[in-house]
Amino acid sequence: MKSTTKTVNIHEAKTHFSKLLAAVAKGQRITICKDGTPVAQLGPLDPPVPVRRPGLLKGRVTIADDFDEPLSAEVLAAFEHGV
Repeated sequence: MKSTTKTVNIHEAKTHFSKLLAAVAKGQRITICKDGTPVAQLGPLDPPVPVRRPGLLKGRVTIADDFDEPLSAEVLAAFEHGV
């Protein structure tokens, strides 16, 4: 849904707050102005960030025994020279 912006003054925002919230729920952004200067914005919430669960892959991921060993000359050259 495309977000649009509507500008209202403080009096209009107070008078029609419920209607403005309904518009926000549909994706519209509302800018509230005081004496023609924007002072606040109402808008839809960002989607929730998924909660990370530590240990979710416990027992499913293995690390090779030689993980921290020096790289071979061939692999090191590929990293250094982009081969």
